[in-house]
Amino acid sequence: MMNPASIMKIMNAKNKFTTNHPKFTAFLSTVFANGIEEGTVIEMTVTKPGEVPVTTNIRVQQSDLELLQELRELVK
Repeated sequence: MMNPASIMKIMNAKNKFTTNHPKFTAFLSTVFANGIEEGTVIEMTVTKPGEVPVTTNIRVQQSDLELLQELRELVK
């Protein structure tokens, strides 16, 4: 069981992130609205100022879906 103070800290950080990045949060809501299936490919690119972009991806596995479900349960 997580400490209630830790949960509040995480929730406050989440709320600040949502305020700072509303388009990204809306994107995630759209993507996750219908659920993510095993076999889905998630790709991410990071572009630092003055540097070449770096891209990676993952193919979602059942264990990834289980981890996401556990994390959802923590924030309920």
